[in-house]
Amino acid sequence: MARATNRVRAMAGAMVNAVRKPGRGARPLAPAKILVLHELLLGDTLMLAPLLAALRYRYPHSEIFVAANPAYAALFSARPYGAKALPYSERERDALAALAPAADCDLAILPGENRHALVARAIGARWLVGFAAGKPAWRDRIVDELVDLPTVPMALADMFTLLAGPDADEGRHLRYAEGDWPAPAFSPFEMPDAPYAVLHVGAGSPLRLWGPEKWRAVAAALVAKGLGVVWTSGKHETGLVRAIDPDASYHSRAGQLDLPQLWHLLAGARLTVTLDTGIAHMAKLTSTPVAALFGPGSAVLFGKGRFWIDNEFREVTIPAFPCRDQRHVFKRDVPWIRRCNRTTVECPRARCMEAISSEQVLAALQVE
Repeated sequence: MARATNRVRAMAGAMVNAVRKPGRGARPLAPAKILVLHELLLGDTLMLAPLLAALRYRYPHSEIFVAANPAYAALFSARPYGAKALPYSERERDALAALAPAADCDLAILPGENRHALVARAIGARWLVGFAAGKPAWRDRIVDELVDLPTVPMALADMFTLLAGPDADEGRHLRYAEGDWPAPAFSPFEMPDAPYAVLHVGAGSPLRLWGPEKWRAVAAALVAKGLGVVWTSGKHETGLVRAIDPDASYHSRAGQLDLPQLWHLLAGARLTVTLDTGIAHMAKLTSTPVAALFGPGSAVLFGKGRFWIDNEFREVTIPAFPCRDQRHVFKRDVPWIRRCNRTTVECPRARCMEAISSEQVLAALQVE
């Protein structure tokens, strides 16, 4: 109900502002306020880091706001790249009120679907930038500046930087350095004894899960190399850890930590093994060495790309897996993309994950 109400309010506000502020003009050269508006999942939200870096480089004196799901907003508490997070979700009451600090912004960036263009217009945004070829097509007509998606393979995080403008990097090839995204504030918790490795076993889809026996093999090999093992997962995924480690042979933090605490757990780890999930991208920001397992997901689209090129982030996947054949991102068709977003109804068995061996993961971690 709240979502429908917020969409009606956004449409009404957009219509009012269309009359009150007719005409488009051009992208402002020195915007006082910039809003990055979206409703992305955790991983995609964290992959906005290079966009924020590019915006800060191009507009050093601008006030930058970034929308974030209320569940993720705490990760921005240290204001990375000087950006202030606005806890925003269409599913919350008075969603538009959460964006009030960015009202009448000079520039609104839409890194996901262009349906957020109505919200941007409703709060008085003057110039909207989004990717072209959105669906339905009418949404594109609300956007002032449409940016074509790349015709060659590129990480999604690097694609986001295209929205900052053609000269946002100016050949500097912006790269992430440890500490560029400062650690968020957190509630103290008992850290494990060092040295340790974090093994994150949860994922947003059952088709991204990995076999318990393979997790056990990786854990045993890490212990043999002198590392402690810490299991993690989401609050509703603790059963996965019990299935993997029924005797509780290793330490578990599954379902016990909030996101800022998990950040600090990752930051203290010697390495992380994770599925294709938001935790993989959080580990990019903590500069923790990572082996990330990509089954249905695209290692090209969601890997380290150019921005995190200096990170020890290793994509573990089976290249060109036959049924990884869907070619879309944010409801846009992109010929070079190879991914799979099928459900368990369409694909009852994740053969792409079954094909990944524990030996591959250990080789990526350089653990024999």
